[in-house]
Amino acid sequence: MKTKAVSKYNRISPRKTRLVADMVRGRRTNEAFGILKFTPKKAARLIEKTLKSAVANAENNFGMSKENLVISQIMIDEGPTLKRHRPRARGMASAIRKRTSHVTIVVESGEKVVKKPVKEEKLEKEKKDK
Repeated sequence: MKTKAVSKYNRISPRKTRLVADMVRGRRTNEAFGILKFTPKKAARLIEKTLKSAVANAENNFGMSKENLVISQIMIDEGPTLKRHRPRARGMASAIRKRTSHVTIVVESGEKVVKKPVKEEKLEKEKKDK
């Protein structure tokens, strides 16, 4: 059974948030909380908050045990961009783009999702093709 939680309009760029999301993708929730707690980035707090919500949804809505939950998907999408201008030399203005991001976390009960490195996947495909 899959459960998800979404956090929208976070005032941090998706590129910065994806760096933290890659660290916890596919891990058990207990392990992910440990990693996020000691990661000194703003994105870690936002992802941790969303992960807590996903775990709470799984416990309350479906009666799952939080010890068995695994992060099956974590997606960082781009939200709307706030556009501002800064005065520059000779009466010009330069654009400032304040980016936002949407965080979606899907947890499910089961075994740890192990991602294979890309090279191993390519080698397996080549063996099947031969």
